[in-house]
Amino acid sequence: MADLDVSLQSDIQRSGYYPDLVADALETALAGETLQAYLVHHEATFDHDELRRHVTVLALTSTRLIVGHTDEHPADELHLVSFATASTEAVRLERVDSVVVTRVVTDPASHQLGGSAAEVVLTIGWGAVSRIELEPASCGDPACDADHGYTGTTSNDDLSVRVSQVADGVEVVGQALAFAASLSQATASRLR
Repeated sequence: MADLDVSLQSDIQRSGYYPDLVADALETALAGETLQAYLVHHEATFDHDELRRHVTVLALTSTRLIVGHTDEHPADELHLVSFATASTEAVRLERVDSVVVTRVVTDPASHQLGGSAAEVVLTIGWGAVSRIELEPASCGDPACDADHGYTGTTSNDDLSVRVSQVADGVEVVGQALAFAASLSQATASRLR
């Protein structure tokens, strides 16, 4: 963990979610590159009657976007003890083709420039996963019953991270916006 930025180390520790495993995975993926921005998101979800936790860490270097994800898995008939998996993906910045930031603000009429958001959804696409939404096509004639095939849209859906003030705190929402700005700037500068 010595090579990781001190604030990133602190946020990984604060998440309390297998911090040494998360840090080991990130250190391997960073491969000595200097960290420019990051986001740590710890999330708990319910799977039937079980609480499942996972953490996503996004790290930005001058050349790559590192996506780290750590999950825990309960013991089952194949695994006698619980276990965790930590995976990282290193994406070259020139591959990132979309950075979508959705802000949710309460009382938008009183929102001021630079004001806080109640929640932020950061969606990043680099072409590894695409979503296709299809629906039957029509000609516009309500009486027509001919088959016009299908119409639809495709969109990158590689990664989406949702943070909110209520669940994650004001600092994490701000961190998500700052990370989105840094990633947008890094990918824009690659186009010049």
